[in-house]
Amino acid sequence: MKHILLSFMFCSIFVYVKSQSAEKVIKTYFSGYEKKDWNIVASQLAEDFTFTSPNGDDHLTLARYKERCWGTNKYFKTIEFSKIVADGNTAFAIYNITTTDNKLVHNVEYYTFSNGKIKSIECFFGVGLGYPGNSSKLK
Repeated sequence: MKHILLSFMFCSIFVYVKSQSAEKVIKTYFSGYEKKDWNIVASQLAEDFTFTSPNGDDHLTLARYKERCWGTNKYFKTIEFSKIVADGNTAFAIYNITTTDNKLVHNVEYYTFSNGKIKSIECFFGVGLGYPGNSSKLK
């Protein structure tokens, strides 16, 4: 019985530590956007990183992601996480970005991880502007 209990405790601790790691990686990644520091962002991304979103971004490579998406950082004022849920090598994050002109962007992202870094992000836009810098009006 002791062995079963100890195994359960170690497993629970391992799962908790992995979820804390995922949360830390995601928050560090976004801190780069808030601080306008690409090196912070890039340090959290795997070499074979891909990014996908409803904005015509289909598995963008790291170089293409930087070229196409990094410029939106100029619109980031603050990021507030509603929830981060991690499970193994995957996580979901629900967050709000307040833009420099005090508008709200509400997104959900699905992350996969490899060797402690973000391997892929799939972004889903919610209520608000869709993404920072989007000037189209919502109906």
